[in-house]
Amino acid sequence: MKKVIVLIAVLFSAQMFSQAIYEDERYVPETDPLVLKNLEQWQGKKFGLLMHWGTYSQWGIVESWSICPEDYGWCERKKGSNPGNYSQYVKEYEGLKKTFNPTKFDPVKWAKAAKAAGMKYMVFTTKHHDGFSMYDSKYTDYKVTDKECAFSSNPKADILKEVFNAFRNESISTGAYFSKPDWHNENYWDPYFPPFDRNVNYDPALYPEKWQKYVDFTHNQILEILTNYGKVDILWLDGGWVEKGDQKSISEHYKSKFLENTSKNGFIKHRVVSQDVKMDELVVKARQKQPGLIVVDRAVHGKNQNYLTPENRVPEKTLPYPWESCITSGGGWSYTPDAKYMTGRQGIHMLIDVVAKGGNLLLNVAPSPEGEWQQGAYDLLASFGDWMKVNSTAIYDTKPIAPYKEDNICMTQNKAGSVYLFYLVKEGEDKIPAEITLKSINPKKGTKITMLGSKIPLKWTKFADGFKVTIPENLRNNLPCNEAWTLKIEAINR
Repeated sequence: MKKVIVLIAVLFSAQMFSQAIYEDERYVPETDPLVLKNLEQWQGKKFGLLMHWGTYSQWGIVESWSICPEDYGWCERKKGSNPGNYSQYVKEYEGLKKTFNPTKFDPVKWAKAAKAAGMKYMVFTTKHHDGFSMYDSKYTDYKVTDKECAFSSNPKADILKEVFNAFRNESISTGAYFSKPDWHNENYWDPYFPPFDRNVNYDPALYPEKWQKYVDFTHNQILEILTNYGKVDILWLDGGWVEKGDQKSISEHYKSKFLENTSKNGFIKHRVVSQDVKMDELVVKARQKQPGLIVVDRAVHGKNQNYLTPENRVPEKTLPYPWESCITSGGGWSYTPDAKYMTGRQGIHMLIDVVAKGGNLLLNVAPSPEGEWQQGAYDLLASFGDWMKVNSTAIYDTKPIAPYKEDNICMTQNKAGSVYLFYLVKEGEDKIPAEITLKSINPKKGTKITMLGSKIPLKWTKFADGFKVTIPENLRNNLPCNEAWTLKIEAINR
């Protein structure tokens, strides 16, 4: 009984610890000068597109996770002829390869919509945890170009090639999402053993030759992407549980991942297993293929995580390292039939909030089994585009300025020292107030204040602790955009 009480106490402490440290994760700065240069440019891009797409879109289910034997509500098995039979379910899931046939696949249309929205970079799922490769890999038959896949005879069968080319033609930087775990590969989930959870289903220390085969497979697949698919700007690695671990790091992992790994009754959902895929070696080889490559080994503390990626959440404060919130725009990460997308106002306000805190927003859109985006995704991106036409100079290549937000007004500053104030539309508002007062910003005497999209100089009054700006009625009745209005202050007192 005493052991149970101690375990409960440890787990409760871990829960509190995980909540406290999430936004204070350790960060190891990069030292490669070219990577640092590219990372700085990436931080100035601010807005990107993420796409989760695979055979799972045919069932309209969560990507990959339904074949993982873990007890979470969001990865329940609900499709197939007999979802209660795990082996049969996996067989039918993997059989989706044969019927995957997105004949309406048009990445050129996607790329044009992304560019019009103001997106500057993209990340595409080359392979998720289920192991299905969305490109022509020579190291597996479980891929979109295999002759058993219905889409393999299509001229656009090498989906990654088509996607990368389309987005590069719109001057959008390319990123390759790649899953380190591969639940289809026999050297990760050995058919001799049942899979226990998301981890490798054998002890790599007891079967070093088998594990080395998996390491080689992982390196080979990543390097062929970096060799055969042109310029790649970002290698975005998922599956952070696949990492080298010792007793200390595993202990810290348990603490920081408590909420993810436990169910309502407090039992650990999955093990923490040392799985060394030799990332240091891989990154050296990767940058020989792609000099200056930004590497994001997600959720693995160390030098190979060039920026951090809080998932489906925006941090509460500015963070002292490069970061990016990856957020679903509608439904889930993967295709959801009749998905409800965030409104233009929600999306624009989120972008402003992220940028004001010094981060980037990576917004996920999930293609359908036919290879289309839902209209809701196009409508959302069009709302971004209309707003960015007026306000993009206050977004790109900016940095935070304390206190980053006052009431409903967010702030950024550019390299020249000008400050931008984003007035976020409140519920029920249809125009900006006639007067706006701020205490946290102090414009220089005689400086010019304007609203982006208008050339009218605005009158302002200095106070001991801040200032007041007056918006004329003719401007209030003819505002240049919707959802948020941006005031530019040419210079402030430091």
